Amino acid sequence: PGALPPLIGWAAARDSLDFGAWTLFAIVFVWQIPHFFAIAWLCRRDYAQAGFRMLSSDDETGVRSASQAVLFCMLLLLIAGTPAFIGMTNSIYLVAEIILGGLFTAVALRFHRTGNAGSARLLFLSSIIYLPLLFAVLMLTKL
Repeated sequence: PGALPPLIGWAAARDSLDFGAWTLFAIVFVWQIPHFFAIAWLCRRDYAQAGFRMLSSDDETGVRSASQAVLFCMLLLLIAGTPAFIGMTNSIYLVAEIILGGLFTAVALRFHRTGNAGSARLLFLSSIIYLPLLFAVLMLTKL
């Protein structure tokens, strides 16, 4: 459900769901995975206490959660470049996307390497910064 707003907005504005709409959906869909794994690992004891079984529930070192975050950050780095390749935007966006995606992936790799709450928190905060910045660049390159 978290990735549906771009589809809804696109359909409302353009009365169709073309490849651009699905590209935005894919970006948000893949972005939410490292975002969630950071939260899930930080709150793993709370989830366990509430009876929610998560990958992070018995992942004390953070390796499994961080591995998933790294994998999806790398996938996001590829998917988020799609707007430049389908003509939605230009090469300025692509350069910014590579920088933002590279930094987001580096933070996920740090969580994988250290497996501590500070690096998981940094991944969470990075995820909150990444998506609006990416979409701001996308919007600004369309002006």
